Amino acid sequence: MSNKVSVLIVEDEIMIAEDIAMRLDEVGYETKGIVDNVDEAIVWLEEQRPDILLVDISLKGDKTGLDLARLINERFQLPFIFLSSLANQSVIEKARQVKPSAYLLKPFNDKQVRVAIELALFNFYGDESKESHAPCEEHGEQHKNIFLQMPGCLFLRSGNAFIKVNFEDILWLEADSNYTVIHTKQGKFTYSTVLKKFEEKLPQKDFVRVHRTFIVNLSNVTGFEGNMLLVGDKEIPVNKSCRDMVFSRFRTI
Repeated sequence: MSNKVSVLIVEDEIMIAEDIAMRLDEVGYETKGIVDNVDEAIVWLEEQRPDILLVDISLKGDKTGLDLARLINERFQLPFIFLSSLANQSVIEKARQVKPSAYLLKPFNDKQVRVAIELALFNFYGDESKESHAPCEEHGEQHKNIFLQMPGCLFLRSGNAFIKVNFEDILWLEADSNYTVIHTKQGKFTYSTVLKKFEEKLPQKDFVRVHRTFIVNLSNVTGFEGNMLLVGDKEIPVNKSCRDMVFSRFRTI
């Protein structure tokens, strides 16, 4: 299963749609589907759920991208980006009324696509409490937003894109000074953000602070020995002060 952020493209010019799909792949996102009208888009959304949509405002036919936007807001509550070759005030005003998460003017390049998706995700899922101006240690780059929370998962920055990590795939988080290392089934991610920032966004039902430097996903614990929890081959210490609480929780899962 891919952990890339998934995109549905709603565009009635197939060459443009395929060009967008290629650009999405280049910047680290996944095209889940391409449809060319509102009715097909609704059918697609009823069967699947992308993370974000790219919607042409001027779709051919009786229903436009504006009509689709209203339905997305009413029924699906997903972020969407408007695509348009028109930049006049009338079009912008109509678009503004249906509250797109971002706006992308044709023609566009890879960087503009990447920035529009990042802006849309942050506008829809983000708030000030999720911001960080710290660089990502792995890539040495200055990023404003290194993670976003959405139902059932986190969007974690990896390079210039966000990837989608389901809560169930997170094994444990580990503090290393002012950095946090997130260990997942897909690999690990390192961010210069304190552990507490991540702790605030994780569901307390499954994620427990067992030690000053460790948060463990109890659903991925494979065993225990003495004051240690085992997650695969990793031994994670449990503080004496919270040992009874931790093992009580562990016995209930």
